[in-house]
Amino acid sequence: MTRIISTHSYRGGTGKSNITANLAALLAQNGHRVGIIDTDIHSPGIHVLFGIEPRMVTTTLNDFLWGRCAVEEATLDVTAQALPKGAPPAGQVFLVPSSMRTGEIARILKEGYPVDLLNEGIQGLCERLDLDFLLIDTHPGVNEETLLSIAISDCLLLVLRPDHQDYQGTAVTLELARRLEVPQLLLVLNKVLSGADYGALADQITNAFRTPVATVLPLTEDLVRLGSAGVLAAIEPQAPYVEGLRHVLAYIEAADERDLTAPSR
Repeated sequence: MTRIISTHSYRGGTGKSNITANLAALLAQNGHRVGIIDTDIHSPGIHVLFGIEPRMVTTTLNDFLWGRCAVEEATLDVTAQALPKGAPPAGQVFLVPSSMRTGEIARILKEGYPVDLLNEGIQGLCERLDLDFLLIDTHPGVNEETLLSIAISDCLLLVLRPDHQDYQGTAVTLELARRLEVPQLLLVLNKVLSGADYGALADQITNAFRTPVATVLPLTEDLVRLGSAGVLAAIEPQAPYVEGLRHVLAYIEAADERDLTAPSR
C-alpha cells in the first residue's frame, strides 16, 4: 500500500520543494518506487530541480484536471536525476508536474478545478504505478486543495523557519491537521543559522507545538550554489543538508499503520 506524504508550509520560501525532491531521491536510493505530484498549481516549480524544461513537457497535472489525459500520462520518469551518477540500480522516481504555461495558470486562477478529481488522480497514480510512497508538494497556506492533500495523507511534513510568522502559521496548520486526524505529523525546521544550538531549538519547538521535530536543516550554501539546478541528494549525497534529511527518512520508513512513533537516532 502506498504511503502518502504531504510537504506543506504556511508561507512560501520555506524550502519545501527542495525537501520534497531530496526526500524522494533518498527514498529511491533506498530502493523504493516513489511518486511526486506538484499540486502547487498556482506557482509550480519542483520540476526545475529535476532539470525539466517546459518545452520537454507535453502533458501535466492540468491536462488531467481538464480531462485531456489519464493521470499516468502526465508522469515523467526522473530517476536518472534522483540517483547519484554511477550508483547501482535502486528505486524509481516519477514526477507529475503542473503546467508552467501562463494560460493554464490563469485558467486555474479564474475557474478553479474539481477538487475531488485531484483526489481521484492521486489514488489512481498510486495504484497504476504501484508506488511505495507518493510525495505531494502542496501550495503554501490553507485552501481547499491543500486541505484535501492533508486529509488524505498518512504523514504531513510541516516545514518552517525559525521565524515568528512561520510559528504562528504552523500552529494554525497543525490544528487543522489534528482535526483531519492525519496519522503522523512531523516538523522540519529549515534554514537555521550555523551558530544555533540545534538540539535546544528542536526541543523548544517540539514542546511548543506538541509535535516531533524530525530534523533541523542548516541554511546552506550548497543549495544556493545549485540554484535549483539539481537535487542535492543526487549530487552531494554526504552534504550536511542531505544528512539532516536522512533523519526524516528514518521516521518515514519506520512508520507503519501500527506504529507511528519516532525511531531512535
